[in-house]
Amino acid sequence: MEVTYSDRIPNNVGLHDNRRLQRALEAWQPRYLDWWHEMGPESFDAAHVYLRTATDVGRGGWANFGWVRLPEYRWGIFLADPEPDRRVGFGEHRDDPAWQEVPGEYRNQLRRLIVVQGDTEPASVEQQRRLGQTCPSLYDLRNLFQVNVEEGRHLWAMVYLLDAHFGRDGREEAEALLERHAGDADRPRILAAFNEPTTDWLSFFMFTHFTDRDGRFQLEALSESGFDPLARTCQFMLREEAHHMFVGTTGVGRVVQRSCELMRQADTDDLRQQGGVSLQLLQKYINFHFSVSIDLFGGETSSNAASYFSSGLKGRFHERQRVDDHRLLEATYPVTELGADGLRQVEVPALTAINEGLRDDYIANCQKGLDRWNAIIAEQGIATRLTLPHRAFHRSIGIFAGQPITPDGRVVSPEAWAAARDGWLPSDADRAYVHSLMQPVLEPGRIAGWIAPPAAGIDDRPVDFEYVRL
Repeated sequence: MEVTYSDRIPNNVGLHDNRRLQRALEAWQPRYLDWWHEMGPESFDAAHVYLRTATDVGRGGWANFGWVRLPEYRWGIFLADPEPDRRVGFGEHRDDPAWQEVPGEYRNQLRRLIVVQGDTEPASVEQQRRLGQTCPSLYDLRNLFQVNVEEGRHLWAMVYLLDAHFGRDGREEAEALLERHAGDADRPRILAAFNEPTTDWLSFFMFTHFTDRDGRFQLEALSESGFDPLARTCQFMLREEAHHMFVGTTGVGRVVQRSCELMRQADTDDLRQQGGVSLQLLQKYINFHFSVSIDLFGGETSSNAASYFSSGLKGRFHERQRVDDHRLLEATYPVTELGADGLRQVEVPALTAINEGLRDDYIANCQKGLDRWNAIIAEQGIATRLTLPHRAFHRSIGIFAGQPITPDGRVVSPEAWAAARDGWLPSDADRAYVHSLMQPVLEPGRIAGWIAPPAAGIDDRPVDFEYVRL
């Protein structure tokens, strides 16, 4: 597909030939830039950052590196190349030609899916807007800004779909995406996890490992959509999302590495005197961010999820690779529930358990990160192992919402749960300590004492490269 990169809005969607759509997006662009200046990265507008910018969807075209000031980043609209004769891959419309325009009977459902996904993109930028002021290194600062500008581009991708396919309703929804703000008491973001503050880099690394991973699984499911423009949009977004998870997984791994080094040097598990993050404190942060992130998949059973699947709007993770009938009319799926004697598994109609199936795939993928971190610990000869808490722990959504269930899956009294809470989740004192470690390091080649250096630089550059010119 031809890419127009000379326009105000780089794109491969033929924007130059669609004057109505071009006018709508060019009218939205100044509002977006106002939002970026107000709610985007704070205090770094003048810095030159070594960033990756998409200029094409082909091999290498979406990964061009160069120096750019953040407000001048070229946010564009890119869809993956079309698949010839693509068909709907699941649900009642399986094998029908994929839709190029919004099917009227599913208009409201599709718009809701796009709006919810779109709302998460600027939310994470807002949550992270002050992190640059406490960066542990220029390498990490550059990675933060790369995540930020790509989340901004993902917002553009959803706004394009709203403007291109939903008329006045779409334009109004696009405006509302800039009016809601993470943590705002009056107009918060739609999903609870995107209203949680991200005030320190340990939280940022956990967020990009766990919460951005949820984003990856949601995008994978939407990339199977029978609505072809949505599927192609998400397919391209997934290429960029991989870097966000890399930042989180390697970031936590570097904290683990440094913690183990400090433990061995001081022969203690308590690293506060050494200015490090203990493995016990890391476990609390894992418990929190994992539990908040699995809430994003919704309830264990859901008629809405069943409807999205049956209608061909949102599939499952790697839908095409599955070996069932892709309709699930007679299939069942195991779901954990709370019974009189504790937690148990029951079989429910697979259509209503779409959320739980996606959550299972996500949990299995999260465990790979834990395995990687535990391998670092084992290499240091330390016996402690990090674990994922039980899916029923610290839930706010679904059948386990508010239930007093421990990280290892035991049901206890509300009083016992409250008494043990600070041993499982970060306390105010824990967060204050982590915040005290957040001292900025802005010299090339230097790094904060609570985190290990990265194994390699970005784009074949050395680790001590001046990734941000202040």
